[in-house]
Order: sequence, then C-alpha cells, then structure tokens
Amino acid sequence: MSHLKRIGVLAHPLRPQTAPVAENIADSLRARGVETWLYTHWNEDEVRPQVSKTDMVVAIGGDGAMLRAARVCAPDAVPVLGVNMGQLGFLTEIRSLDAWEGYLDLLLRGEYWIESRMMLHASVLRTGVVIAEEDALNDVVIRQGMVVKTIRLQTYIDGEWTTTYNADGMVIATATGSTAYALALGGPILPPELRNILIVPNAPHLSLNIPIVLSEGATVEVIPSPETQAEIGLVVDGAVMCEVLPDDRIRVQASEHVSRFVRLRERNYFYRSLLDRLEPRIPVRSEPERKQI
Repeated sequence: MSHLKRIGVLAHPLRPQTAPVAENIADSLRARGVETWLYTHWNEDEVRPQVSKTDMVVAIGGDGAMLRAARVCAPDAVPVLGVNMGQLGFLTEIRSLDAWEGYLDLLLRGEYWIESRMMLHASVLRTGVVIAEEDALNDVVIRQGMVVKTIRLQTYIDGEWTTTYNADGMVIATATGSTAYALALGGPILPPELRNILIVPNAPHLSLNIPIVLSEGATVEVIPSPETQAEIGLVVDGAVMCEVLPDDRIRVQASEHVSRFVRLRERNYFYRSLLDRLEPRIPVRSEPERKQI
C-alpha cells in the first residue's frame, strides 16, 4: 500500500498552458484514491501552508517551475517530482506526458528514490544589518543595472580577501546551478551531489577570469567597491532580490535547507541526461553512392 497519502500539484503560475496538464494529473491522482490539492496560479506564501502537510509535490513546467517548487518545498523537506513542458528540463524527471499513468503506478508502488541537492542562502547586509535574504537552488547573480558599466567586486572567501573582480557581474552557483547560467559563462559542470560553491565572473576585464570551485562549507562575501558607479542588482534563481549599494556586503553560504527531488531513473542518470540535452545530435550519414564504371 502506498505511503503517499497527500500530493500537491503546481502548475507554472506564469505559463497558462501548464494548467490543463496539472488539472489532468490531479484528476488521475484523485481517481487512484490520493488526496490531492491543486494550484494553477500561486505564490509561495499562499502555497506554503498546504506544502507543510503534503507527502510529495508534482511541478508542471520546466526548470523554472522546479526552482519555484523547490524553494517552497525545501523548508518542510517535501520532495518534488517534475513533469517537463519546457525546453531543456534539466531538473524534471518525467519528459513524456503520455507516460504519466505508468509513472504514477511506479510512484504509488514506492518504486522511486529521493535525490538531495544543496541550496544557497544569500543575505545582504547594510551597515551590519540584514536587509534581504533568500534561498537559491541554482545561483545568486550579481549584475549591472540598466546602465552598462563594469563593476568592481571585492571578494572574500571565509573572511579572507581573495581578489577584486572588474567585471559585468558574478555568478555564485551550486552544483545544480553549474549547468545553468554558470555553464553559459564557461564554468565547469559539477555532479549534483556535491556541496561545493562555484564562483564564475561575467566578462572580467584585467582581473581573474577563471571559475573557482570552493570547498564544502565555504562562505563567500562580496562588497561592491565605493568607486563603483553602476547600478547593481542581486538576482536569486532568476528573480530579482534587491538593489545593492556600494559597501553593502553580499554573503552567500550553504543553506540549512536542501531540495529533494523524486527520481524514477537509475542513480547514475545525471551524465547521460545532461549529454542528451547538450550534445549535438548529428545524424548518421549513409555511404555515398558509388558511380558505375
């Protein structure tokens, strides 16, 4: 008998096309006798009371939907199952909606495993007082505002000055985020079970131009230099967190929360799944026709 007594279904709140799929999945769960709640338009504050009393959440969409669901579910250690309706879907588990009923049978028989992934906790301190804080599954991005100017970012690791970047910005990522924006900037791919923090500068000029992988448990602090004249924004998992002023202190470290994902594939799925999405698919060429002599 399944231990999944109560399951939540979350459509992507900004993609209306995910709503009918979410409704169909909710109906199929209820038809199997599973207590199910459903949101097609939602925010984190609205959903969190429901999540705390739930065994699993099904997120419909792509990686954006997974990031949203992971942040709301992590504080209560509720695992998330992703159904892909996006483009890449690195984080999702089910890629074919047609096969949902078969996957549902596996779920209700308990034939799945839970993958845990590190999250980051970002906070901004102004004159020693925390003015904003948030958790991230992918990354924390320091970026320019509307006016394009390089920014000077004094960077400290575990309290010691490391370097000052003169760059368009910086990405501080988890292993999960290493396949997102950090990868686009030339960062390495880290396997998802690692708890290391990755620093990747964006278009550095006459400063350190290679990514840094930090040891587990490290703390990164970034202080925009007083001479920086550009507007600076802090973005967490693609959502704007706050504006940052010169001399503000941005602190990033491992969060006390972890994201949990439901996996139906084998435990060594990561590399094959990654390459299936990234490597070019070149069709096999047939042998050229030989001319008759």
